[in-house]
Amino acid sequence: MAVDGIAVTAEGFGLEGPRGWAFRGVDLAAEPGALIAVEGPSGSGRTSLLLALTGRMKATEGTATVGGARLPKQLAAVRRCSAPANVAGVTDLDPALTVAEHLRERALLQRRFGDSVRALLRPREERRSEARLRIDTALTAAGLDREALPKGARTAVRDLERLEALRLSIALALIGRPRLLAVDDLDLKLSDAERTEAWALLRSLAAAGTTVVAVCSEAPEDAVTVSTRPDQEDTQTRKETADALAETGRA
Repeated sequence: MAVDGIAVTAEGFGLEGPRGWAFRGVDLAAEPGALIAVEGPSGSGRTSLLLALTGRMKATEGTATVGGARLPKQLAAVRRCSAPANVAGVTDLDPALTVAEHLRERALLQRRFGDSVRALLRPREERRSEARLRIDTALTAAGLDREALPKGARTAVRDLERLEALRLSIALALIGRPRLLAVDDLDLKLSDAERTEAWALLRSLAAAGTTVVAVCSEAPEDAVTVSTRPDQEDTQTRKETADALAETGRA
């Protein structure tokens, strides 16, 4: 699935919310077709950074450029060329729906909201053929074999293994042929062997041209790595502040 990826850069990128900074001071420089790993512990702002780089959250500090579109101003332009996958609360799979139902729904949404007006005016059979081709191409790129599933394409999401569900979520994102693919919690609840397979999948997508950014607890050596881990000084400052507040409360 050959796609022209896009460059991603950031300088002093940060997002402050009602409870403080989700992430701050992020610097990044990645070429088109790069594999970018957002590394850090859970709760360190990894998902927020992922959504900010795809135009789904608005940064409050610094700037970023995604394929020539500047953030935080050009959110819509970035959303048009990117797609998130496996993001809780954003791209959740319905456990009661089958693999085929998810694929048909995503292809329908792509045709209705993602394609040009000219594409919508093509003959119905031509549109259906295009949708089937998009689905087949996305499944192949994501490494998901429908025939190998317990009930084929009629397999419900609740019956999928963790890695299969991840592949399905990625396939759904690829139907839109994004130039930037963003995958959250790539290594969550995966065995070492499954984690190796997941990273091999993302490398294959990047090698085909798609720029890929993935959230993980530990980044591979060949990825462009962005860390959201708080540094030791910040951790110590937070601890001292908490201790001081505790002492004040006791006093």
